[in-house]
Amino acid sequence: MSANPDRLYDLMPVVYRMRDAQVGYPLRDFLRVMTTQVNLLEADITRLYNNWFIETCDDWVVPYIGDLLGYSLLPEAQALGEDGAPAAKLGRVLAPRADVANTIDARRRKGTLALLDDLARDAADWPARAVEFYRLLGWMQHLDHQHRSRGGMANVRDPGVMQRIRWANGAFDPLAHSVDIRRMSSHHRRGRYGVPDLGLFVFRLRSYPVTVTAAYCVEDIGPHCYTFSVLGNDTPLFQRPESPAAATTVTQESELPVPLRRYRFAERGPLADYASVSEALYGDGKSVLIYAPDWPSKGQGLPVPREALMPADLSGWHYQIPKGRVAVDPERGRLMFPANTRPKHGVWVSYQYGFAANLGGGEYARTTPELENATRYVVHTVLPTSDGIQSNLPPGHFASISDALAAWSTAKAATPGLRALVIELAESGVYDGSLDLQLAAGEAIQLRAADRTRPVLRLLDVRANQQDALSISGAAGSRFLMDGLLIIGRGVEVHAESDDTESATPTPDLCELVIRHCTLVPGWTLQCECDPKRPGEPSVTLDGTRASLRVEHSIIGPISVISPPRRGEPPLLQLCDSVLDATGIERVAIGAPDEAVAYVNASIRRCTVIGEVQAHSIQLAEDSIFVSLVRVLRRQLGCMRFCFVPTGSRTPQRFHCQPDLATAAVPQTQRASGILRVVPLLRSLRYARPDYVRLHDACCEEIRSGASDGSAMGVYHDLYEPQREANLALRLQEYVPANTDAGILYAS
Repeated sequence: MSANPDRLYDLMPVVYRMRDAQVGYPLRDFLRVMTTQVNLLEADITRLYNNWFIETCDDWVVPYIGDLLGYSLLPEAQALGEDGAPAAKLGRVLAPRADVANTIDARRRKGTLALLDDLARDAADWPARAVEFYRLLGWMQHLDHQHRSRGGMANVRDPGVMQRIRWANGAFDPLAHSVDIRRMSSHHRRGRYGVPDLGLFVFRLRSYPVTVTAAYCVEDIGPHCYTFSVLGNDTPLFQRPESPAAATTVTQESELPVPLRRYRFAERGPLADYASVSEALYGDGKSVLIYAPDWPSKGQGLPVPREALMPADLSGWHYQIPKGRVAVDPERGRLMFPANTRPKHGVWVSYQYGFAANLGGGEYARTTPELENATRYVVHTVLPTSDGIQSNLPPGHFASISDALAAWSTAKAATPGLRALVIELAESGVYDGSLDLQLAAGEAIQLRAADRTRPVLRLLDVRANQQDALSISGAAGSRFLMDGLLIIGRGVEVHAESDDTESATPTPDLCELVIRHCTLVPGWTLQCECDPKRPGEPSVTLDGTRASLRVEHSIIGPISVISPPRRGEPPLLQLCDSVLDATGIERVAIGAPDEAVAYVNASIRRCTVIGEVQAHSIQLAEDSIFVSLVRVLRRQLGCMRFCFVPTGSRTPQRFHCQPDLATAAVPQTQRASGILRVVPLLRSLRYARPDYVRLHDACCEEIRSGASDGSAMGVYHDLYEPQREANLALRLQEYVPANTDAGILYAS
């Protein structure tokens, strides 16, 4: 299909086009209208043709193609959306395209162990490892048919074996066990080590990369001590999964997104040397890489050679390190140099960390809307392979964000019509400084990360007589957007333009602040155990402004609102698919320092809120978890639906919320126990941990599948884990060997 509006007109003979030009092109105008309709018809015919094939069909066609093959659909897949409208995200989970495409191949391989790993990857998009538990039973073997690879006695000389017994829920347990007569599918207490039992260990955490980012020097301990995390906190390192060796083999540990154990990080094999690092895990394009320029001598350390690394337990920051070696603790994300030969030009690291979803700042694919007619500037940071930021950068490239803003001011003075600027941070490094932005009327500035990068914007405490937050103010119609950033050290403050008049009409100021796929670290920065250094400090402050705030797919700390002198209508505060963390359930997540409630009209969808919400009104709250109380001034405005709201909250009208439904279904005498049962159990409330605000598997079904579409409440709603689990359970019933009792076990 061509986008040329005159493609039909160009097919006309030249003589007709010459006559048409003589009379003012009426034929051309008529054929342009016809071309528009022809394009629509041609696109519809192409779409109908593509819908014949599983690789190119629309999501709503996948169940119908599966029905032609006899593919067993989930009951929910027959109604993917309300009023017959297909829901794209849910449709991909309930009727996976790859699972339908591999139906014939899966039936040929029915009963094989390796097929179950592929089923988990195709049906639920979870990497998995299948284990036949009868192979781990302690029983006498026939001398003529020995199975030396099956479970045996523990070798206490191998320190890595004992660590694998309960690691990853026992997915890699190599030892023999006594027979367990309880079945895997028991609803009371699940057994494991039985003859017919088969377990499918699924790994729900994902492994995300961090590429060439400055390590944090823990100066409180010593200048030779570092953490992989730029925040200074401990974080377990994950491995980068390798591609499966073959479709006929069971998934191995190297092919899964699992955290690195010290003995997994060490050199393995028949001649295991636990004082050396495995070649499969360290190096360019692998799980870990360390840069230390001019260490231990000039011209070395780019990168640090594998022979210089040694796995170690650095839990107490005490270790005897030989000269020329570096101790690495992969379980805590720490590294230590010898005290007498510490690096003097900094340390950079590349590593993998574990998380559950594409949330906050990270090196994952993002859809970033472009500003129309925008000027694009690129900002670079210091890398270990350079002696500093280059001074001979090409036009449009700068060494700091401040230089880019100064160039923008010069460009606007020369060309007054410029109104849109995009500042792109090119590398996953650290960008230091403080920013004070004053936007003109109608001006839009977007500060974003380059594709698949995670730049760190560190706001330094450099001014003794002023605050050092990222300060933003603007005139009427101005907008500021942030995409893909990790902001530490301070928060973001939005100020209103100075208004000295006594007019009753509010003075127009910044129109909108948009935060997408960003992390504004709750508590500004972290301690070693992931505790916030400045708990309760706001990540976003709206100081006397009427600007609206929109937060999408982000992690932020508290929001503080200082009302303007002349209020008008309350500004709109929208949070979508985000975490709002006040660093404690007793602290305030949305509030005002000088009033009882924040003067905002909030809209909260698919979010997890840790801390009290004190707002003027809530326009809509949907599929969200409020860990602490909610207090709203105007209860007659808006509604809350399919949310968890603690008892004692003052909210607008609630519909299908918990624990309201649970308490209404039991007698009055049992309501107290019903309230305690229907409570969201979160694995961790501390940012930077892999299980941050994830629902525990023991959490009640009213929360785990209590959203409007049957998914989980909270920020991980769009993972659709209940639907994935149901889909995988159905596939197991169809493809496991006969007389086998199979079950799903969560390894992460």
